[in-house]
Amino acid sequence: MFADRAKIYIKSGKGGDGHVSFRREKYVPNGGPDGGDGGDGGSVILQVDDGLNTLTDFRHIRKYSAQNGEEGGKKNCRGKNGQDLIIKIPYGTVVKEAESGKVIVDMSGDNRRVTLLNGGKGGKGNQHYATSTMQVPKYAQPGQPAKEFELLLELKVIADVGLVGFPNVGKSTFLARVTNARPKIANYHFTTLNPNLGVVDLDDAKGFVIADIPGLIEGASEGVGLGYEFLRHIERTKVLIHIVDAASTEERDPIEDIYAINKELNAYNPEIAMRPQVIAANKIDMLYENEVLTKIKDEFEPKGIKVFPISAISGQGVRELLYHVNNLLEQLDDKPIIFEQEYFPEFHLADNEPYTVSYNEKDNEYVVEGPRIEKMLGYTNLESEKGFTFFQNFLKENGILAELEQLGIQEGDTVRMYGLAFDYYK
Repeated sequence: MFADRAKIYIKSGKGGDGHVSFRREKYVPNGGPDGGDGGDGGSVILQVDDGLNTLTDFRHIRKYSAQNGEEGGKKNCRGKNGQDLIIKIPYGTVVKEAESGKVIVDMSGDNRRVTLLNGGKGGKGNQHYATSTMQVPKYAQPGQPAKEFELLLELKVIADVGLVGFPNVGKSTFLARVTNARPKIANYHFTTLNPNLGVVDLDDAKGFVIADIPGLIEGASEGVGLGYEFLRHIERTKVLIHIVDAASTEERDPIEDIYAINKELNAYNPEIAMRPQVIAANKIDMLYENEVLTKIKDEFEPKGIKVFPISAISGQGVRELLYHVNNLLEQLDDKPIIFEQEYFPEFHLADNEPYTVSYNEKDNEYVVEGPRIEKMLGYTNLESEKGFTFFQNFLKENGILAELEQLGIQEGDTVRMYGLAFDYYK
């Protein structure tokens, strides 16, 4: 089954902790610190694989984690770096942050390999903390934590021209005639459930890539049927060929069909509805009078939309249509449509974990809580002077001391953090 949308969870590797150790050699009773640094955690990398054309694999495996860095060792031995995780995706995949839906990267154009999450840096061993006043440091720096979040992957086909129209108007037949694509063709609704791509080769012209977008129905922009699944594939196309059944073989009014489809395009994305359109009035081999064609031309050509009577089966009128479309494309920017970045993972994930500062009237103490505080307490040696100073600076730089003062804390008051109690002094 064709899959063009998937949600996955990714996590970079945690940095290895720095090591605490001291030289223990014969005849060297008071050896200095020799704890090694931790290794860096692995990064999460996205890479285009031209052999992939669906996101099916991501429906079976949803969690992806890079390797953690190893802890430092004795004798200044540095921990081994964690292996990077390379996730292979199809060309044309738009990567979004799942909750906000904002674009992180569009894996199109020159974006073929992108580091999405950097692994945590390894912590420094205690060898780095020896000073003239503290020659036996008993603490080391912890490795930076892993970073994680959910991604939404959306595959949007790369094509210059999109075929739109109701089911059974002859889009697949048209694509099969003008390109080397071989779409499945049958007389029932939603025959085409996958976007089909083909290359149009023209004599003395550049040619272009064309996509048969599965048949739209009214309400598609609201998700009726498979609306959203189909409409996203039109977003990159620069010109739309709107195919209608001029012979009304299913007793549909072609003019009403054109307005209905344009209404869905506008509701989904007004920018798409503003792109150049060409109307292909198909099935003229089954048309016994030209009155319908005249009505279609009178309705749309005054609005700047050219109408071409064609037969996708016999090929009548197709050549003229293709050269007109090619001329339209030559007037437009030839750069591919690439979605701009809206979400920056490293910025959003940095230091954004919440904390709370409150006053417990019952116990007459101030309470500071939150994931960031808990992590800091977990890897800081508060028994050392340097470690305690480091923790105080953390509280100051993150505005926690300022919030305590706003609550009215006085010197000598108690501050509690996850079971640890401190006396407050400026």
